This record gives sequence, C-alpha cells and structure tokens, in this order.
Amino acid sequence: MPIQSQITKLSIIIILLSLAACQRDAPLPETSGGYNALADVPAVRLNYRYEADVPAPADNRINAANQERNVAVQTDFDQNRPQELLDKTLTSPDGKRVLAIYHQPVDLQSEFRLDMYSPDGTLLRKVTAETMAVHFPDTIVWSPDSASLAFVAMLRGVPVETPEGPQNPNPPAANTNTNTAANANTSANTNVQLSPDANANTAIADPEANPEVTATPAAPTPAAPTGVLTFRSEQIYLCNADGESVKPITQNEGLIYFYYVWSPDGTMLAALAATSREWLFLNQRADLQGEIFVPVGRPRIVEKTGRERRLDDGLTAVQPVWSPDSAKVAAAFDTQVRVYDSGGNTPTQAAIPLRNNLLISSKVFDDDQARKLADANVQTNTAPAQPLTALPDEKTLVSYNPVVAISWPADSELYFQTAFIKRMKNEADSVTSFPRWHRLILTPQTLSNKL
Repeated sequence: MPIQSQITKLSIIIILLSLAACQRDAPLPETSGGYNALADVPAVRLNYRYEADVPAPADNRINAANQERNVAVQTDFDQNRPQELLDKTLTSPDGKRVLAIYHQPVDLQSEFRLDMYSPDGTLLRKVTAETMAVHFPDTIVWSPDSASLAFVAMLRGVPVETPEGPQNPNPPAANTNTNTAANANTSANTNVQLSPDANANTAIADPEANPEVTATPAAPTPAAPTGVLTFRSEQIYLCNADGESVKPITQNEGLIYFYYVWSPDGTMLAALAATSREWLFLNQRADLQGEIFVPVGRPRIVEKTGRERRLDDGLTAVQPVWSPDSAKVAAAFDTQVRVYDSGGNTPTQAAIPLRNNLLISSKVFDDDQARKLADANVQTNTAPAQPLTALPDEKTLVSYNPVVAISWPADSELYFQTAFIKRMKNEADSVTSFPRWHRLILTPQTLSNKL
C-alpha cells in the first residue's frame, strides 16, 4: 500500500509538471500584453513612438518594369489593330499576362478598354464589355499573386461630369500622335503585310501573282464579354488572370471609387470613394481657382466577395496603405494618422494625434535650418537652441504641414510624409516645399498601459 501511494503521488507530480510546461509554451493571455505577433494586436491596443525627420522609406510599390509598354503587344496593335490606340500595358507580377489598356477614336477622352494578352503579343481575351468604359487607368492593379485584376468602370456613353482620371499624368491625347504615326507607318507598308483587307490588285500581296507569298489566316478575334452588370458611376470590378469572370465587387451607384490597393495577401482592397455630388463640387471649385483637381474620399475595405466596410466618415486625399501582414489599414487626415483592423468580429480603430509632435519637431527643424543659413553667412554668434516651454505657434513655422503620404514597409514601422503642396493648372505656379518624412514605431500595449 505505501508503494502504491508513492506511485500515485509521483504520477500526480509528473502530471503537474507537464501542465506547467504546457502553460510556459502556450501564448500569454491578451491582458498581459503577450501577443505572438503585431498582427494579433488590435489597433486600439497599439502604442507608438514618434521619430521626426527620418530617411524616406524604401519604395515598396509595384516594380516599374511591370509598367513598361510591352513591345509585342504594341506590334500587334500596329499591325492588326490600326483603328485602336494602345495607351499602356500592365504586366502581372508573375510575368505571365499583359493587360492592354487602349481606346478607339470614337471613345470619350476619359474612356478606355481592356484586353488580356500573353507576353508574346497573343490576344487571349477581351476583358471589358462593349457597354463598359474603364476610368482612371493609372489605378488599375494586379493582385500580388497575379490571380486577380482590379479596375474601375461604368456605363459607356453616359455623359461624364468628371475629368479624366486624376492620377493619369499622360492623357490619351498625348499618346494619339505617337500611335497614329506608328499606324501610318503600318499603313504605308500594307503592300508587304498580308491581311483580309489587302488590296487584291497589289501584285506583291496577291498570292496568285507571287507564288512565293502564302496567305496566313488571321487568328479569330475573341468576342467581348456580355451580361456584365454596369453602373452609372465608377465601380470596382475584378477579373481573373485570363480576363474571365468579370464582375463588380462594389454596387453603390452614386459613389465614385477612384483609388484602390490590394492587401499583401490578395484577399481585400483598401479603397477611397466619394459621392458624385462631392466630386462635382470640388472639381468645379478647383477649376475656378485654377488648381488641378485632387479628389478626396472616405476609406473603406472591399473584399473579393463584395462585402464592404467603410472605415471612416472623414474625407482624405491621402491614399491608404496596408500593413505588411494584411491585418491593418492606415489612413491620414490633416495631422492625424488612423489605424484600422481589417478583419475580426469586432474590428477596432485607433487615432494617433500628431499635431503637438509635429509642432515641436517643426520648431526644431526651422531653428536648425536658420542656424545652417547663419553659418553659411559666417554669422557664428548664433544663439543656442532653448528648451521649449510652450507649444510653438503654427503660423510661425514654415515646415509645419499636413500629412500628404504614408508608407508601411514593416509591421512595426509606419512612415508618413508632411509637405506643402499646391498643384496648379499652370505648372509654373505649382509648389512643393518642405517635404519631410517621419516615423511611428508601433508596439503592443502592456498591462500597465491598459490600466
């Protein structure tokens, strides 16, 4: 009996030690701040540390090579599609597909069409229906996994009160002359290019007159898709890598979606949208002031399934960004950065007020610039900087400006840029001054922070 009792006690001790080991290996409860990754931290539970005037973040945008015009696709337009004008091409990240963005002479200036090509210049499929007009071509974007393409379109032929896409620095008219010249050269050489429209009386192009020349039948042109639901204002559409399964994932007629960016995991889009009335009013005001229209919108998350969540009621011109782990979205409003959870049953959001930090760092920046200027003028008796006892007056600080851009290159590092920007129709009057990058170091709150 004593031996059995000792065995029982030993078994209990072993079980207790095993449970203790499991508890040490298990993740710490949320209340203790022991998160496995920053993705697990709700936005409302983030701490931040402000760092002023840091180097600009590394550029993590789509490789510029994917934006270069595909020569094979341009050749196909020159030789086989002389009545259509290629504006640009967009290669998928895996390099297996090339999107052709083009227009016809009869199209409105802000209207474009999309076709899907292989990299060797073979037309695979027409993406857009004849009733669809693609807008804002510079915002078209492939998903990171190259599985999906997102673009904005609306009904073709409906009078459009908005200007050409605000992010498009090269309007189609600028490309028309180049393509027309290329088409003119193609037309001049039609005597050596066989096509169904070749002149039967031309000796060189006639296979009966020249036995060495054999006619090669042109590949049939794919038909444009039909039955695609289209709206009277700009909505976001998706298609797969082959240009099939075109569908709208937003269906809010009256809203204009003008910017959208994929989450790194390729499951969602962060977008900006404004009402048609807001767009028209701000566009007219900018026109009266001689300014280039810069649209503003409310940030939102749009899933591939079509489920949409508006993140904020505030309007912003700053394009939202994703965290590298796809867990959060950041947007900026004047001198405030806001962070939103992208998923979960009860997503949270957090506002990071930066006005005071920017006032203090701008005072330091301005004083430093003044000292450098004084040193350059050989005025060595510059008084040393004095510690601040009150917030500086923003009217006296030339480098104190709102947030104009944000970048999120690492989970714990959120960058934002401040600057004074004035975009005028007369380019000589445009101004960009005092661009400065700053950084927020993000960490999870600890238990003491939460109390």
